[in-house]
This record gives sequence, C-alpha cells and structure tokens, in this order.
Amino acid sequence: MNRDELVAFLDEYLNVQAYPDKSSNGLQVEGKEEVERIAFAVDTTLRTIERAVKGKADMLIVHHGMIWGGLGYITGIHYRRLKALMEGGINLYAAHLPLDAHPEVGNNVELLRLLGIEPMGPFGDYRGLSIGFYGEFEKEQPIEKVAQVIAEKLDTTVKTYEFGKRKIKTVGAISGAGAFALEEAHRKDIDLLVTGEFTHADYLTAIDLPQSVLVAGHYKTETLGVKALMEVVKEKFGIEVFFIDEPTGL
Repeated sequence: MNRDELVAFLDEYLNVQAYPDKSSNGLQVEGKEEVERIAFAVDTTLRTIERAVKGKADMLIVHHGMIWGGLGYITGIHYRRLKALMEGGINLYAAHLPLDAHPEVGNNVELLRLLGIEPMGPFGDYRGLSIGFYGEFEKEQPIEKVAQVIAEKLDTTVKTYEFGKRKIKTVGAISGAGAFALEEAHRKDIDLLVTGEFTHADYLTAIDLPQSVLVAGHYKTETLGVKALMEVVKEKFGIEVFFIDEPTGL
C-alpha cells in the first residue's frame, strides 16, 4: 500500500499531535513509497534495523524512535542507524507517548487487560495529559498473585515493593518509566502502581508515601502496545507484519 496513506492513518489513529513529547512522533525517516511488509519493535537499534532489512520490511514501526528533541549531529551510532535505514529503503515510524496512552491498543490499557481488568479511567498526569489508566479487580487480590500473573503473561522478572497495601483492589498502569505517578497513585487511593522501572529515588518516594509498586521491566511492559497496533494494521490493511523481539532485560 502507499506509505503516505498508511502514515496518515497512523497519525490520526494514534492522535500523535496531541502529546507534548520529546520524541518526534510520526514518520521520522522516509523510505520506500510502497509498503508491502512491516516490522514492529520497541526500540530503534542497529540490530533491530538489520533484522527489519533481513525480514524484507519496507517500514519499521517502533515505540522508541531515533530522533528525540530534534535532529542532532549525524555521526557515530546515529549515522550507522540512519545509513542502515536508508540503504534498506525502510520507513521509520515512531509512536512514544501516543502509544502509551492509546485507549484501545496502548501499553497501559494492555497492561490492565493482562490482569483481567478493564480500564475505568485515565491516570498518570504528564504535562497536563494522562498517559496511563486505572481499573479494579472484582475482588481483592494478594499482591503476590498479581505479580505472578504479570510475570507469567509477560515472561518477565517482577519485583514488588509492598510499602502500601498488600491486598489489591485498584491498579494504576504506566509502562516504562512510570514512577513519576507515585504521588498521584497515593493521592487517588490506587492500591498498586504497575510500571516498568524503578530508581533509588523512586524507592524513597514510595516508602515514604507509602505506596505499593510492581515493577515488570521497561522493555517488557512496552512490547504490548506495538504488538496490539501490529494486529490493527494487519487486520485493516491485510498487509504482512512481524514483530522483532530484542529484550534488554531491563
């Protein structure tokens, strides 16, 4: 199909212009005009690009693009990545916060659905817009059981910080680096914040609030959105798609 038609659909479906994001969301690198096969991945790395080329992709759709806060010097690894994309004729499309926040295929609605929870409302204020969601179990669940479900379904190592409640009813989900919402979670009586990564400073904030947190890995929590978007694109356009898995263990 025509690249520009596909990009127009993605821009509108993901509402990329609505988010104050340091990522340059949308088509970051222009490649072939006709798209017959699309690769999806979490990150834009040289290895991901090479696998997209090997898989004969015409477009690579990612959560983390290669342009952040504008275009800088095209040297070193930036040059090598751009060179690989251009030599392969691959279009690079990025959706960062728009893919976190999407109400149908976003990382955060998908995190809740892993737990059998349907989103009840937005959560996780970031520069005036909510990028996460919250919901609740029908019955309280032990935090250990919540952790087990996430670990099994995401095939990841889960760490829990049981500083607040250990019987969980309400859950807020923000993939990746979502600990910025710790105080909001506590203020809104959300029993458990599910996120991807946790720093020393985050630990100190959570223990002082106190707020229970489940950490499941930045990479793993952000595979969900690109995979869900991949299925939408496949069904709508009947185009060949494949997912490139490059886990970081982080």
